[in-house]
Amino acid sequence: MAKILVTGGAGYIGSHTTRFLLNRGHEVLVVDDLSKGYAHNVPEGRLHKLNLLDGEALDAVLAGARFDAVVHFAAFIAVGESVREPEIYFQNNVAGTLSLLAAMRRHGVRKFVFSSTAAVYGNPESTPIPETAPHRPVNPYGESKLMVERILRWLDECSGFRYVALRYFNACGAAAEYGIGEEHEPETHLIPLILRAIRTGSPVTVFGNDYPTPDGTCIRDYIHVLDLASAHAAALDHLLAGGASDSFNAGTGIGYSVLEVIKAAEAATGRQVPFQIGRRREGDPAELVADSSKLMKTLGWEPKITSLQEMVASAWQFEKLRHASA
Repeated sequence: MAKILVTGGAGYIGSHTTRFLLNRGHEVLVVDDLSKGYAHNVPEGRLHKLNLLDGEALDAVLAGARFDAVVHFAAFIAVGESVREPEIYFQNNVAGTLSLLAAMRRHGVRKFVFSSTAAVYGNPESTPIPETAPHRPVNPYGESKLMVERILRWLDECSGFRYVALRYFNACGAAAEYGIGEEHEPETHLIPLILRAIRTGSPVTVFGNDYPTPDGTCIRDYIHVLDLASAHAAALDHLLAGGASDSFNAGTGIGYSVLEVIKAAEAATGRQVPFQIGRRREGDPAELVADSSKLMKTLGWEPKITSLQEMVASAWQFEKLRHASA
């Protein structure tokens, strides 16, 4: 059993990972400023409300326990917002992480699992995407995550700090049995938007149907949030056992188009999805699929839920829980 600090643990992926680590027997404490997350996502007695830029508050938490590692989720994640307000993304995602890393150094915590993103690759030259693909972010969000990865690499080289960065593809699904799932506000992710359309009857917009893909819509790699949680647990095991720093893709290696996701949602819910075709969004690549073989080989991880319909069904269960009249 290890003592783990989870930042952003009141958010979507952070809350699922917190539950997963607790079920593995770890002692977990969460810090979150609740600007994007929800206190009800965190088991009672485990939440400290604070902003990572508050070094004194961080010191108080880190001084109160000898943590073995930190799992860092706290970040702004909306791509469109990052283009409109890039300065707040660099302030929150980069400066906030630097504040956390400095506090960890002061308190002798030297193992770090970082929530990164496939957005570090930008528009890939080919798919599936390996970790060695060029890093060319096309928005400030992706750039902010890449900047942190570069900082971590230098900390490893200069001071022996150890980290694992997990580059997510499209997280989805829910652990409705814990009353947690995807609750972004505003919501920008496809599956919860599709489920909202089913529930409300208001059409979801499909952005472009003229891509060079079999049905003309974008293809993405969807990974269940509990499989992402297990990837974080595997990363922790690796670091706690003395493993080397590294960066890994986290996806299933299976690509689904937007229209295939809509069909899976109809199969999972037994309802039709109202949708309309809109224009392409600027910067949307036609296809993003992970090569996660390095994560599987190095950390012994593999996704357990690869059926898109099963992923959507878990999200629908949570959607119905949130809206009992659905």
